[in-house]
Amino acid sequence: MSLVRRAIGKLVHRAYTAIRNAGAITPASPGGHGFRRLGAGAKIAFPPGAIFGEEWIEVGEHTLIGERVSLSCGMWPGADLGPDSILRIGPSCSIGRGTHIVAHQSIDIGADVFTGPYVYITDQNHVYDDPETPIGRQWPRNSPVSIGSGSWLGAGAIILPGTHLGRQCVVAGGAVVRGEFPDHSVVAGVPAKLVRSYDKELGWHSPAAGGRGSAGGRLVTSWTEHASGG
Repeated sequence: MSLVRRAIGKLVHRAYTAIRNAGAITPASPGGHGFRRLGAGAKIAFPPGAIFGEEWIEVGEHTLIGERVSLSCGMWPGADLGPDSILRIGPSCSIGRGTHIVAHQSIDIGADVFTGPYVYITDQNHVYDDPETPIGRQWPRNSPVSIGSGSWLGAGAIILPGTHLGRQCVVAGGAVVRGEFPDHSVVAGVPAKLVRSYDKELGWHSPAAGGRGSAGGRLVTSWTEHASGG
């Protein structure tokens, strides 16, 4: 490589790094002022995804949000969503690049939650109650979502409305999750089922056949139930 090309390459990389640093959203940047709360040391990397409804979004201290992550509250920018926050991300989280978090009623993400890239989390789903009306034109349903502190969501996982994960849970990559799972659950599959849990006496172990008995999680029993959000 010639000296000229090498010098140009260094300049390009330095310029791109400078642009990324300047474009990041932090508590001190203009973009950070619109959030209900953006804790000290929090950072949303540049380039961001679609971000709107910042007035209803709280992000905890030292949480790092990757490139092209979408954070939205409501169906469109400018909607009045009431007096309370809707999307709450705890401190010291790491949200992987390309993730979408779409909140309409309530999404709570605890402290120290890590996600892989391209995770999708939403508290709203389409319905198909009326067989004659296009599904996209039927009014969707909301159901709150909570993800316990210390949990890990693998790449491409989908967290559907009504999901409640306890503390220190693991969601396998590509899993489609809906239901309630206690602390220290490992869930995997489409639809996701409990595959491992933790007990002080037994340690990590597989649950009883059928995936319900030992840990007591409410699991989706059919694809219809999962898809409908009902």
